[in-house]
Amino acid sequence: MYETLEIQIQIIGILLIVLSLVHIIFPKYFNWKQDLKPLSLINRQMMITHTFFIALTVLLTGLLCFSSANELIETKLGSTISLGLAIFWTIRLFVQFFGYSADLWKGKTFETIVHIFFSGFWLYMSVLFWICYLK
Repeated sequence: MYETLEIQIQIIGILLIVLSLVHIIFPKYFNWKQDLKPLSLINRQMMITHTFFIALTVLLTGLLCFSSANELIETKLGSTISLGLAIFWTIRLFVQFFGYSADLWKGKTFETIVHIFFSGFWLYMSVLFWICYLK
């Protein structure tokens, strides 16, 4: 069982690394140059800085999962880290449904696919990290 769990954690690691890199296209894709222009300088810079640090955190979490999956499963420290990740991604899953308006994706094919994909991804990570913690 632990071998399968280890492979799943490594897969999460790869997916998180990819997700972190996708953040590179956010400014252009979401038209931040134009859309953030009306914001004050501090709000504009906070948006950009926070996005950078979210991407960095996702990248480092991905590297941790990919390089240390066994430790996350089999050590006391790994169990504690898995608990933190389980809580984090479970909250992120709830935010997917209760923090964002359905108006952002309902009736829009691409956005609906993205919503469903990420809902599944947040659920997948939440369940897997809860399993790592509770095993």
